[in-house]
Amino acid sequence: MIELSEQCIVLELQATNKEGLLEEMARAVTGKYPELHIKTIQQVLLEREQLGSTGVGNGVAIPHGKLQGLDQCVVCFGRSIKGIGFEAKDNKPVHLVMMILSPINMAQEYLHTLARISKLMNNESNRNKFLQASSKKNIQQLFKGA
Repeated sequence: MIELSEQCIVLELQATNKEGLLEEMARAVTGKYPELHIKTIQQVLLEREQLGSTGVGNGVAIPHGKLQGLDQCVVCFGRSIKGIGFEAKDNKPVHLVMMILSPINMAQEYLHTLARISKLMNNESNRNKFLQASSKKNIQQLFKGA
């Protein structure tokens, strides 16, 4: 079971572009995992973005990558009410971000986590609940309940 810790939730992203968003999400992760480095996380995510945007449409982005030094998958949630340009597949701004970082040698758990989050964010009702959640605890409960 993948955990979404409070330190890995950003209720209102301040970023105005993709690079800033990825840096802000990386900063949130290092709050919980100080042994990781913001620039390394950002670089891994940007390299993945060069293969094709992880902005999947409907206001959702699922940036993901594999990282040395992890022993489990890490999930981080971010929200931008005003929206951030992310080169999404439908060219719409991104409001909900679910970032996944995985250990290099855990392909099965990584794919399972990616599939679970994709399914969760593909549901319009779930997206609306995440947009309207008023606290980090609410976000955690929504993530757990899905």
